[in-house]
Amino acid sequence: MRLLCLILILCFQAAKGADLTLSLGKPSEVGLDTTILEAGVNMYRKAIERDEVRSAVILIARKGRVVVHEALGWKDKERGIPLKKTAMFRMASNTKPVVATAIAILEEQGKLRFDNPVHRHIKSFDNSNASEITLHHLLTHTSGFRIKPIFFKPLIEKSAKHPNAPSLKLEVDRFGEVGAVEPIGKSYSYSNAGFNTLGAVVETVSSKPLEIYLDHLIYEPLGMDDSYHHEVAEKLDGKLDRMSVVYYRREGKWVEGWKPGLSPKYPFVRASGGMISTAMDYAVFCQMYLNGGIYGGKRILKTETVRLITTPHTASLYSPAEQMKQSHYYGYGWRVHKDGVYGHTGSDGTAAWVDPKNQLIVLVFTQSPSGSILRDRFFKLVQLAIEKP
Repeated sequence: MRLLCLILILCFQAAKGADLTLSLGKPSEVGLDTTILEAGVNMYRKAIERDEVRSAVILIARKGRVVVHEALGWKDKERGIPLKKTAMFRMASNTKPVVATAIAILEEQGKLRFDNPVHRHIKSFDNSNASEITLHHLLTHTSGFRIKPIFFKPLIEKSAKHPNAPSLKLEVDRFGEVGAVEPIGKSYSYSNAGFNTLGAVVETVSSKPLEIYLDHLIYEPLGMDDSYHHEVAEKLDGKLDRMSVVYYRREGKWVEGWKPGLSPKYPFVRASGGMISTAMDYAVFCQMYLNGGIYGGKRILKTETVRLITTPHTASLYSPAEQMKQSHYYGYGWRVHKDGVYGHTGSDGTAAWVDPKNQLIVLVFTQSPSGSILRDRFFKLVQLAIEKP
């Protein structure tokens, strides 16, 4: 464990410092082998030709230089509409690092603490099963929650008792009533319910809707003009047609799971997923982390907060023998690998990696999820493209 922490500290120290803003460049300018990168992109081209995936926007940036930004495949295969680099994606669980960032901003503002019990902000957690759950536990998926659905069904309907239903806060209240069913802080179990609870905390503490808070405190300062949280036309500033058909593999065939114009999955903004963004916008968010919390002169987080968020908090839950078997742990909203790389994926096909040691960002965004083998192979290939000094 000490060795792991030392590696992560050295990785962080290697990356922090410069306030790099993303600009276009060539692989050779930042020590990347063009031939290897082209082989990686061709790997996705061939996968699309075989219909293993339907599309991908690939973005690779190193030392602030975007050296690959390509769109492959189809926005809508049946209608023959190609994907563009400006395509907007349903980010699913890639939302979680953004929500964790919002909690961290509130902590820096002195409006909450990571060790606050959740019931200080959400009264339904003030019971014997939930009163000891803290924000730290929610951020690291160690709350003892074993609530499987994103929200309980059916959603609460509008009534005299609940005139604002359905809403994030009302649905999260139901989680507090259930509480933990495993010892709190003693085990890791990925929890969408936990992150939706964090979203409700943001709304309660900030007195703003979640999407408004994220927009004002993160997206606007970073210039992330193509990042939103509800896939309906009036909420996307007229950009709905930049979204892709979402394809799912069913019995060996691709079927349409969602396409622009259909109703969103939930009638309110959630925090376990729901972000809509582009590869370039999300790359800016990742670069802000690589810079130690600042981008374009706008400080979003303190450097020490970035270090805390990207610390592998769940590593201590495992014995040394068990740690040998783990590929990654969890920080605050990020999955953190043993080599210091952190990132996240989304169930609709988006994947992001941030490599502090090599000052590298790799994004592969698709809306036809097909497993992790192809994308993980691609990331390892990009790392192999780093030329030795």
